[in-house]
Amino acid sequence: MPAKILVVDDEEDIVRAVQIRLEKDGHTVITARDGRAALDSIAASPPDLVVMDVMMPEIDGFEVLSQIKSNSETAQIPVVMLTGLDAAPYAAKGRELGCDFFWIKPYQLSDLSALVQRILEDYKD
Repeated sequence: MPAKILVVDDEEDIVRAVQIRLEKDGHTVITARDGRAALDSIAASPPDLVVMDVMMPEIDGFEVLSQIKSNSETAQIPVVMLTGLDAAPYAAKGRELGCDFFWIKPYQLSDLSALVQRILEDYKD
């Protein structure tokens, strides 16, 4: 069964590449270009998974993650955070806030696709 995945990044090329790959895998992909738009989208229709950048305008990925995980209606949504930033301190902060997976850019779309599939299989129960 296809999943609804929210892809959030302020870089249009990244959003489009991830969207194309995940749609090719059969998923429905919705997109947002910043944290505020992501939160609005989640409130309107919660996705099955969020794939999100850390550094974004308006509201950064950590704040979006915090709001997702602190809301009982959305806390169960798995979140993959992507960043080009130094991994150690950001990964620790992400784990502290409830991030399910933390990946460093650049990455292969095929690897992200496999991770998404694994997450959806693990969380579908």
